[in-house]
Amino acid sequence: MPSLPTRRRRAAALVAALLAVPLTATGALASPAPVKPAAAPADSRPLAATPPMGWNNWAHYMCDISEQTVVHNADALVSKGLAAKGYNTLTVDDCWMTKSRNSAGELVADPARFPHGMAWLGDYLHARGLKFGIYEDAGSSTCGGYPGSGQPQGGGPDHFAQDAATFASWGVDYLKLDGCNLYVAPGQTKEAAYRQAYDAEAAALADVGRDIVFSESAPAYFQTGEWGNPGWFSVLSWVGKDGQLWREGYDIATYDPNKPGTSRWSSVLTNYGYNRWIGRYAGPGNWNDPDFVLAGAPGLTADESRSQVALWSMMAAPLILSSDVAALSPAGLAALGNTALVSIDQDGLGRQAGVVSTNGTTDVLARPLANGDRAVAVLNRASSARTISTTLDSIGLPGCKVSAKDLWSGASSTTSSALTATVPAHGTAIWRLTPNGGCAPAVPTGQVTGNGAHCMDVSNSGTTNGTAVILYPCTGNANQRWTLSGDDTVRALGKCLTASGGSAGSAATLSACTGSDAQRWTADQDGALVNAGSGLCLDVYGGGTASGTRLDTWTCGDRQANQTWALPV
Repeated sequence: MPSLPTRRRRAAALVAALLAVPLTATGALASPAPVKPAAAPADSRPLAATPPMGWNNWAHYMCDISEQTVVHNADALVSKGLAAKGYNTLTVDDCWMTKSRNSAGELVADPARFPHGMAWLGDYLHARGLKFGIYEDAGSSTCGGYPGSGQPQGGGPDHFAQDAATFASWGVDYLKLDGCNLYVAPGQTKEAAYRQAYDAEAAALADVGRDIVFSESAPAYFQTGEWGNPGWFSVLSWVGKDGQLWREGYDIATYDPNKPGTSRWSSVLTNYGYNRWIGRYAGPGNWNDPDFVLAGAPGLTADESRSQVALWSMMAAPLILSSDVAALSPAGLAALGNTALVSIDQDGLGRQAGVVSTNGTTDVLARPLANGDRAVAVLNRASSARTISTTLDSIGLPGCKVSAKDLWSGASSTTSSALTATVPAHGTAIWRLTPNGGCAPAVPTGQVTGNGAHCMDVSNSGTTNGTAVILYPCTGNANQRWTLSGDDTVRALGKCLTASGGSAGSAATLSACTGSDAQRWTADQDGALVNAGSGLCLDVYGGGTASGTRLDTWTCGDRQANQTWALPV
């Protein structure tokens, strides 16, 4: 797979692309609560209570943006029925403005591209029941070299308040704020500079007297690899206090009109890959954004298009198309308009799916839903169709009978054992499970993923007391299947994750469950598992990622990658 940039580095001239539940919920150890913005009045919902849906030009048109293009896609969203399904926010990305501000310091829409101006465009969209989104940058200039809202290089006054007021006067409902060319003052850390800028934008938006959803790009400028690093985790811990959603990693691949058939599937998998581990940051009013939905656009097969919609819906991701909506393929359009899938994405509980298992060929995801149902998806990464089964035990519904609705065919069946489907190459099977009366509540079950996106593993599947617990490549096997039980224990193979001692460096082992504090663990907001007996954190020894690296307990650090864990839900 070709390498991807860690942030948008786009040159307009070249038109180049570039979120602690305390262990309290009904007494059960659960995934951490999402980062929350300031509390809203009890009778109101937060902005973006469900993931935003809509369209943005960038991944299809890049800087080739105009009033005509936006109107064309707005009309297509309406005529094809997607606006009625919730795809209602159209965002104009980079390159919409002139290269300099006017004499009053205000942003000016490029008169050639937007001859009627931005207020007119906002009115046009609003008259059709749509919302108006716009792009700006937290730096001195945008990624494409247009005026940014941030401080000039070398320091000086910013334009956050002025630009926010301008956007409000145009009827803007949604702001995407990128992070190119951001000035870092001498002695200031990069993260401090980004937080200062995004805090300033949030404050400016709060003062304009209009609800404007705030999409932040700050985390994308700190991401390294699929698993992440302390700086990235730190940024993810505060962006939810400023905005409602955030781009946290690589840009998705853009369309190349000169090579329209070029596959973009690997890019979809890359963005799915980094996004699947950070569900702890997501919840109503706060969403992880793995970037645009390409379904139905060139570069994805029909099954790949269906997969992206299914995976993004399981991850409670924003569904923001970036395509020529009028030219969407029938399969893509059908997937995007699938009401049952949209309902999963927009579920009011707002919990992102957890990974039940992954082995490089098959991924199984499970997502709890507001009414007690459970959504389950199975991704086939292979290049040929495969018949795949996943048991109800493995997805947290042991001893339960469920009604399983296939969200592609609409067919329902009843099972008390397993879900089975023949999944096409690069396809994803997806069901909505409704437990029958008498079922116990679902138990969070699946892999516990740690440093380097490897799995917490019971060495050699041993069940002798004191068996080592190690880091190992993810296999999907039973010795990597953990349940988060109501007594705050973490269990596999019928035994409990145990801190073998109370001092730093004590090995993590699997032992018979006794109810001791050494076997009780608290998941904090930033992904650490803290032992109740010692107050130490579950740790990958030496920060290692090698197969077989032992786990121990160690003094809790500051969002260390080797003390951060993605848990089942």
